[in-house]
Order: sequence, then structure tokens, then C-alpha cells
Amino acid sequence: MTRAAMTRVTLFDYGAGNLHSLGKALEAAGASVRVESDPARAVEDTDALVLPGVGAFQAAAARLAPGLGAVRDALGRGLPALGVCLGMQLLFDASDEGPGEGLGVIPGRVTRLEAARVPQIGWNAIEDAHDPLFTASHLDVAYYANSFVCRPDDEAPVTAWSEHGGDRFPASVRQGHVVGVQFHPEKSSSAGLAFVRAFVEGLGADVPFL
Repeated sequence: MTRAAMTRVTLFDYGAGNLHSLGKALEAAGASVRVESDPARAVEDTDALVLPGVGAFQAAAARLAPGLGAVRDALGRGLPALGVCLGMQLLFDASDEGPGEGLGVIPGRVTRLEAARVPQIGWNAIEDAHDPLFTASHLDVAYYANSFVCRPDDEAPVTAWSEHGGDRFPASVRQGHVVGVQFHPEKSSSAGLAFVRAFVEGLGADVPFL
């Protein structure tokens, strides 16, 4: 049995989200997937935390609030995490979409896309990517479904960009072992699934994600 097959990944369930498709993608990558609705328990006895996409920031932040400190502490100690779409937005401080406190792993705020056509639904190019996960997966076009995007205070954590209606925004960010993607890798064809696989397989490496 490979290390990837033994990797334990916890999907945080905040009452909405793409749990089924994302869970299937993680399992196909060789992970053992657990779904947990208690945020504090979600970071216990696991090799990685995954924050799924789809849903509203306010509702997700409310579900995260009881364990906000525990999750922050776990990520601060080096627990790897992957935030997808809304999950990426929860890595930031706050959102214009509604009240609630994000994890603040990456300083910044979530704001509405500055484009005539919102939401953005469909395929979009990944530009200026420089994260090992993109190198491993060859992902250069991804599927999006979003009205809000992340605006970091500092662009240093941004590892790829996309553009919609003239608004250039972070497609992905990384802070240590915490990765966020605004797109849906589980819906982004074979290259998107390869991105998820690279994340899972990287958890068992001496240097994660490489």
C-alpha cells in the first residue's frame, strides 16, 4: 500500500458545498476521506484539511466560528490544507458577501468580481502559475463558478492568476502548506483531477507538494 493510499483527509462540512464530487476526487487520488461538521474535530487525527466550495461566506463562517481558533492553531502548526472556491475565500480575513470572520491565514478581503457578467461560470485560463501543483498536473484551464474573488493585501502568496471581464484576480494562493484555489479542480477535467492527486500524493512526500 502506498503512502498516498493511507493519507487521511478531512472534508469540513459547513452545510453546503461540493462534498460529493470533491470527496470522490480525493478518494480517486488515494486518500481516505472523512467528512466532519465540527470544525475543531476536523483538524484532529488527519493529514490534511479540505475546505470545499459552493455556498455563502456568511453561513460557512458561522459554521466555522466555534472552532475558528482550533483550526487556525492547527494550520499554524503546519497542518496542510486545501481550500476550494468558497474554501479559498475562508482562508482570508473577511468578505463583502456577508458578515463573518475568516481564518486570516492570508491577510486580505473577498470582494465581488468587477465585471459586467457575474457570476463567472465556465472555463477560464490559468495564468502565471508557479506552484508545484500546477507543474505536476499541467493544469492551465480550469472550471469556475463564482461571483466573489480574493484580494490579498500582499500579492506574494498568489501562485496563479485568472481574468474575467477585465478583472484580474488570484486563481490560487499558498501560505506554507495551505493552498487555496478559486476554481473547482474536481470539475476541471483530467488535469484538475491530477491537481487533486498531486496535493494528496504530496502529503506523503518529505517536502509536501513537491
